[in-house]
Amino acid sequence: MNTNDTTPLVSKKILLPFVLITSLFALWGFANAVTDPMVQAFKKVLELTNSQAAWVQMAFYGGYFCMALPAALFVRKFSYKSGIIIGLTLYAVGALLFYPAATTQQFWFFCLGLYVLTFGLAFLETTANPYILSMGNSKTAIRRLNLAQAFNPVGLVLGLLVAKFFVLEKLQSDDYENYSALAEAKKTLIRTSDLMVIRDPYVILGIVVLAVLVMILLNKMPQVRDEEGIPSLSKTFSSLFKNKRYVYGVLALVMYMGAQIMCWTYIYQYAEGIGVSSETAANYQLAAFFLFTIGRAIGTYLLKFMSSSKLLFYFALFGIICCLGTMFVQNEIGLYFLVMISAFLSIMFPTIYGIALDGLSEEDSKIGAAGLVMAIVGGALLPQLQGILIDLGGAGVSDIKILGISEINFSFVLPAICFLMVALYATAVYRNKFSAEKAS
Repeated sequence: MNTNDTTPLVSKKILLPFVLITSLFALWGFANAVTDPMVQAFKKVLELTNSQAAWVQMAFYGGYFCMALPAALFVRKFSYKSGIIIGLTLYAVGALLFYPAATTQQFWFFCLGLYVLTFGLAFLETTANPYILSMGNSKTAIRRLNLAQAFNPVGLVLGLLVAKFFVLEKLQSDDYENYSALAEAKKTLIRTSDLMVIRDPYVILGIVVLAVLVMILLNKMPQVRDEEGIPSLSKTFSSLFKNKRYVYGVLALVMYMGAQIMCWTYIYQYAEGIGVSSETAANYQLAAFFLFTIGRAIGTYLLKFMSSSKLLFYFALFGIICCLGTMFVQNEIGLYFLVMISAFLSIMFPTIYGIALDGLSEEDSKIGAAGLVMAIVGGALLPQLQGILIDLGGAGVSDIKILGISEINFSFVLPAICFLMVALYATAVYRNKFSAEKAS
């Protein structure tokens, strides 16, 4: 369907609550971006192995996966506002735990902080996304969610800039090629200094989150309830599992998250394969985040004139084309293709999310939101598979050739497959293949 241009996205009476909830999208985007580089930072500062340092991401994604359903059950029993309050509280506590973690210099303490922090993020994502969908006419719901989600990449860019200029460039351990060989007293001084550098952005973030929490507590937020009351939990699960539009939407979101994290994580390895330094590769990643932001803004505008499923199909198609360019153009142009992928990733999360929940009751949406947030686990599992492909020939990124191209280039067949699955889902929705549901 085409959205009616005269239908307002948000009514004036709930504009402030909409702005406050929209700010949360930037907050969790910031947490995602600032945490990614910490894997390498902790590895160097605390002298960890790769597998030990990987617990940073395990703690991060594990918190999402473990808390999404409990968060949905909480919101279902109480309210969206209550879920937001709990989410912000856990977010702030997790971020502030970095202070005692840096004091004790215990890696498990930092992981605990991240785990608690992402408990909060799971509450926020499970709550904020369906809350935004409910803040207005259902005709403009997906466009409204894309608008709110447009602030997520703003947080991503800010998080990456903070990580780059206020953490990575200030780590003294990076100034020494053989940091492990330093005298223990010298290493202790450097470790103490570097852990405080890592600590500070999280502590400041925790204070900012508390300020947002106070603003939400002081403002009246719209409440949304099903007029028919809360159905039994078993009935809700049964309804969701029978809804193919929703079930395949969760799978499509797993594929999307896998594609996103693969394309963002392995940009450094791809750059290494063509002789580009990590410092320069960071600029390419920043460019990818900017394209992600621009793509979401353009996509949100295009939704005024095009159905969400059709736009999702076109973005997935262009994503496949860029993946093929990344695979088969084995020079800096291939890196440009990899960066361009982010422009077509941009609208996928909110669009798949909105399509999957379309037509569900408010109470079913609260539980359904948990499944969609749990789909974030695709961002932990699929990059592992890509890493296995890259390691087929050894520790390098270009040890062997597969189908005539280096292993790092070939590994981007996985994001291409993910985009193909998203395209198939979009096509099925557009052609009304899920007969029980109306096409978007």
